Amino acid sequence: MGDVSDLLDLLPIYYSRLFPFADYHRWLSYGNAVTFSKREFSFTLSNDIYIRYQSFNDQKGLSDEIKRVLPHKIDIGAVYNVQPKDQRRGPNFQPVERELVFDIDMTDYDEVRTCCKGADICGKCWKFMSLACKILDSALRLDFGYKHLLWVFSGRRGIHCWVCDPAARSLSGQVRAAIAEYLQIIGGGEFMKKKVHLTGDKIHHSVKRALDIIDPVFVEMCVKEQNMLGTEEGIEKFLPILPNDEDRQEMKVLFDKESTSEARWNAFLQYIASKRTGGDRKWYLYRHLIEEIKLQYSYPRLDINVSKGLNHLLKSPFCVHPKTGKICIPFNASAVDKFDSDKVPTIMTLIEEINAYDVKDKTEEETYELNKKRIKDYKKTSLNKSLHVFQEFLRHLEADRREQRLKGKISADSMEF
Repeated sequence: MGDVSDLLDLLPIYYSRLFPFADYHRWLSYGNAVTFSKREFSFTLSNDIYIRYQSFNDQKGLSDEIKRVLPHKIDIGAVYNVQPKDQRRGPNFQPVERELVFDIDMTDYDEVRTCCKGADICGKCWKFMSLACKILDSALRLDFGYKHLLWVFSGRRGIHCWVCDPAARSLSGQVRAAIAEYLQIIGGGEFMKKKVHLTGDKIHHSVKRALDIIDPVFVEMCVKEQNMLGTEEGIEKFLPILPNDEDRQEMKVLFDKESTSEARWNAFLQYIASKRTGGDRKWYLYRHLIEEIKLQYSYPRLDINVSKGLNHLLKSPFCVHPKTGKICIPFNASAVDKFDSDKVPTIMTLIEEINAYDVKDKTEEETYELNKKRIKDYKKTSLNKSLHVFQEFLRHLEADRREQRLKGKISADSMEF
């Protein structure tokens, strides 16, 4: 991305021609105009001016204001008991509804990835995001029965999940915290060496399912590509996870005999196998150790505070990341392995695509009848695919809502299609 002045030149075109206001409004109103009008939006403008508690009566109100102030970033907050823009935010002002949201950021993997650090991301470390998406998606669907999950690339190095089922949106803060903690297997701060503790004889079915997703890719991804045991630094991070000093010393000797990460991992597996079967009195220390290590190196690292609070803001889909120029696009969890963050459209490429299309189209259009229906701008660009994902998600959400209404679970008067 060039400098910020580039963004200021391009945002008016992006917001007037490409931002999907109609679908966006369809999503956030959930069939009810009042719900939309009590939703908090927050805008970050150029020079880091930050405006919270914006709210709008309708789609036009929102789109007019966005086109007027040209926010660099749009965040979405909760639905409140009164319109956020009107109230004086007294003690009675409170959030009443909010999607259950998850935020996974690549920087939380810095202690286990070796290919990149900080804000950088490549195809190798995207695999961590891919695993996180698959593991969370299946847990939310199978353990909690949620169906309407919107997965969004954050524009730089992370992913967000918006769980939009009615039951998820109305959860209390306490229940959100319980769900987030249930999904949070990795614990302890940076000074805690062993971050996963599986107790009891049997591994919980949700953890077992996560391991079934991790197992086929673990050696390729963590042991080989991330070279987990290939360096002194890698070994120094790994050994403290073992149960006691004797193990660490024995393992260090075995590691010194091998030269590659993969050979060292195999030596470790053999060592643990001998501990489990060799009649060691403390065999129980090792019974889940291999699984615990796999989880520590590859299980989703959640920022659970984002999920716990009803009033937490989260970056909106389809806004432009100010540092990379990339669009925060929705994607299908089922196709997450094919997702390439380098191919995510940027605001510059989209506007070039529109212009190229319009130039080509002008010559062809003159040969058509004049009242030809104008093609929507987004269909001229690589945003088309992500918008299709979003529209599919909305169709399922709306079909479900109609079904609930027919069953009488939602009163007809609260619905506005």
